[in-house]
Amino acid sequence: MNSFEFLFNSFTGKLNAELDQLARRKPQLLYEPICYSLEMGGKRIRPILLLIAYELYRSDIEKAINAAIAIEVFHNFTLLHDDIMDNARLRRNKETVHVKYSENTAILSGDAMSILSYEFLSKSEAGNLEQQLKLFTQTALQICEGQQLDMDFESNPSVTIPDYIEMIGLKTAVLLAASLKMGALVANAPEYDSECLYNIGYNLGLAFQLQDDLLDTFGTKEEFGKNLGGDIVSNKKTFLLLSALQLADKEQRTELNKWLSATEFDKEEKIACMKKIFSELNIEKVTLQQIDYYYNKSMEQFEKLPVSPEKKSILLETVNKLMKRKS
Repeated sequence: MNSFEFLFNSFTGKLNAELDQLARRKPQLLYEPICYSLEMGGKRIRPILLLIAYELYRSDIEKAINAAIAIEVFHNFTLLHDDIMDNARLRRNKETVHVKYSENTAILSGDAMSILSYEFLSKSEAGNLEQQLKLFTQTALQICEGQQLDMDFESNPSVTIPDYIEMIGLKTAVLLAASLKMGALVANAPEYDSECLYNIGYNLGLAFQLQDDLLDTFGTKEEFGKNLGGDIVSNKKTFLLLSALQLADKEQRTELNKWLSATEFDKEEKIACMKKIFSELNIEKVTLQQIDYYYNKSMEQFEKLPVSPEKKSILLETVNKLMKRKS
């Protein structure tokens, strides 16, 4: 089994070669933002998970690289459009595409990225391309459904924690799940293994999104990669906020609702006041417990995966790196 670093470098080298080709295409203002978006960096966790899953069964990883690029291009397309909808100014400590260029340019370049992802997947050398396309298309549609639910929640005062878990399952978890399953499909792995890997990724995705929510409030700008408190400022129905509304006493709930209904406010004051209530209610601890719950569910599926512990070790190492765990 190759190391995470080897897989990362192999993938990055191939991606950079493809970006060099894209940069030569015209019109320049269509492809330049695509290259900018993909060159921002990031952990490349989804394509690496795909390659790790593939290598559980086969060693010729170059045959899985195009599928890995497809996943990464599609993921960055979703981020590009999310940033427009959220009016985000920073992504990975750099200007978002719509800020650096324009909103119209970002929308069109994002559309091109979604099409390019299918172009890369169509180059897959595995004999089950139809299954791969079915999984990819299903996942793409689920992500759109999740994004719409997220937007619907903005005007829905009755969102519950189960509603929220369903939404992040669609918006975030399915792509991590599909990345692992896609690696197994390209490797022509047994169906049981493919489903097991999907379940590992799905529960991991839920834990990862909850961790992301936590970092938005209790993290640092360096580890989060964008401005802190964005969820609070925009009244995002996160696990933290929904838990706080559920646990708050009358006085705390009144204070929370005051900030949620305010149309004019100082951003830093709102963040500080709501974070103070979150701290009073031990929301950080409550969220960490929920993260552990889904992480443990992922590990239950990991144990069921009928692959030798030696081969699975890099998958476990990568999962724990993603979740910032030491063991």
